[in-house]
Amino acid sequence: MPTPARMTASTLAAAATAVALALTATAPAQAAPPPPPSLSQAQYQLAQLRVEPENSSSDYDRDLFPHWSPVEGNCNAREMVLRRDGVGVSVGADCYPDSGSWSSPYDDFSTTDPSEASVDHMVALSEAWVSGADTWSTSRRESFANDLSAPQLWAVSASSNSSKGDRDPAEWLPERTAVHCDYTKSWIDVKYEWNLSADTAESAALEDLLASAC
Repeated sequence: MPTPARMTASTLAAAATAVALALTATAPAQAAPPPPPSLSQAQYQLAQLRVEPENSSSDYDRDLFPHWSPVEGNCNAREMVLRRDGVGVSVGADCYPDSGSWSSPYDDFSTTDPSEASVDHMVALSEAWVSGADTWSTSRRESFANDLSAPQLWAVSASSNSSKGDRDPAEWLPERTAVHCDYTKSWIDVKYEWNLSADTAESAALEDLLASAC
């Protein structure tokens, strides 16, 4: 995955290929993103994050982060997440799910319609932009937007994804308190692995959440 704590596009591609080869037409029983770090590891990672105000050299545009890129055959990153995070998922030749069920870890929403499942970027693309991604190459931003190796892409309800928007944990948390610990550790992990900064309020909220939710 990362070089000394940092991910490269080449290792991302290799990891995505490994995930794809491991998948069959039916999703695994785990039905979850990659696990977050341990509490002690998350505490260490948080202490390493640069704490600085959000800033960018130019205006954010979602197109600056090529997303839902092909990762294996006909499968793009979004379809891979739907296969991975669903239960009993079967797919057609185009890799889009024909059947399965999805339960959002953010709330109590469940569905058997893949069009009702949304894929959330744990650290939103616009949040990454003002945390250091504005200086990245397009290739690196594409790797970030399609990251299957870290706990960055989650299959959730469309309503929770919309409610979250680009807000950080100082401003928004999932409705289900049971996921707050994993959510916090996952957020920290993504920021750390991608060398993204945290603002003062965000850093303080993350520290408090590790103490209160984990």
